Amino acid sequence: MIEVTRFTGAPAEWDAFARQQAGFTHFHLHGWKRVMEQALGHETHYLGARGESGALDGILPLVRVRSLVFGHYLVSMPFLNYGGPLGGDQAITALVAGAVKLAERDGVKLLELRSRRALPIPLRASHRKVTVVLRLPDTTEELMGRFPAKLRSQVRRPAKDGITYRFGADQVGPFFEVFSRHMHELGTPTQGRALFEAISGGFGESAWFGCAYLGDRAIAAGAGFEWSDEVEMTWASSLAEFNRTSANMGLYGAFMERAIQRGLSVFNFGRCTPGTGTHRFKLQWGGSEEPLWWYQRAARGEGAATPSPEHGAWSWGPRIWRKLPVPLATALGPRVVRFIP
Repeated sequence: MIEVTRFTGAPAEWDAFARQQAGFTHFHLHGWKRVMEQALGHETHYLGARGESGALDGILPLVRVRSLVFGHYLVSMPFLNYGGPLGGDQAITALVAGAVKLAERDGVKLLELRSRRALPIPLRASHRKVTVVLRLPDTTEELMGRFPAKLRSQVRRPAKDGITYRFGADQVGPFFEVFSRHMHELGTPTQGRALFEAISGGFGESAWFGCAYLGDRAIAAGAGFEWSDEVEMTWASSLAEFNRTSANMGLYGAFMERAIQRGLSVFNFGRCTPGTGTHRFKLQWGGSEEPLWWYQRAARGEGAATPSPEHGAWSWGPRIWRKLPVPLATALGPRVVRFIP
């Protein structure tokens, strides 16, 4: 018999189990619990499934995101691309049943389990998002040789203009400067710098922060996560006034080169909406598309989704946000976006 309860064991037990499971991603690590609670102020429900022996048979990280404006959600994992239960089929079934019970008890608008793979559960799966993954060769030379001539030129051009690349925890600040400005240009509230500092401090070298520099100024920036044999570019931004330099293309190339140097074999471009410009940008590198399995249980009927400016009800948001002064938007952004999972 499998029993599902709130996990109260050591983080090391959770992580050791997670790393051995099919579908494991960086976002299943126990350290995200502290990030969600302390950097974003959200309540977490990390569930563990144990058999008669008392050993873990399954885990499910859940985060409650609730506001009067946007609604009440239980998500695994909010603001990120992957999550969902890990473990054997029986444990996963029990964990999902526990999550549904929690959602029903609390009147949650939407329960969403963001799995990377198909799961043996009775919830509806949304494929509104996809990711693109690129298999990496053993050397950067091989990688560049695979690219079409135009793409190869775009990746190499920044170096000819004197653009350099830096990686490390000391790039969190420059990353945030570029990221917050870029998000303002898109009309999108940005998470606060405190979130990225918490990520860097909590995950060390498995959290990547990298920037492209023209002289002493960061003009493109990216952040992502390494796990198993893979790295995901979770956030990427560049300053529009420097588009002519192709710094964003060079930055992606630098991230891939770093991944190859670290012996990784998969570069994950992160999620996007099919058919968009972002989707086409990611496909041009020669990767393959993977559907995301985001399982949902809505309180009232089917078709519920987390808030997005792509939905008509919120399409006014970007138009207003772009008109705010950058310092004001940067200050207000974290207070808004922490409720949009």
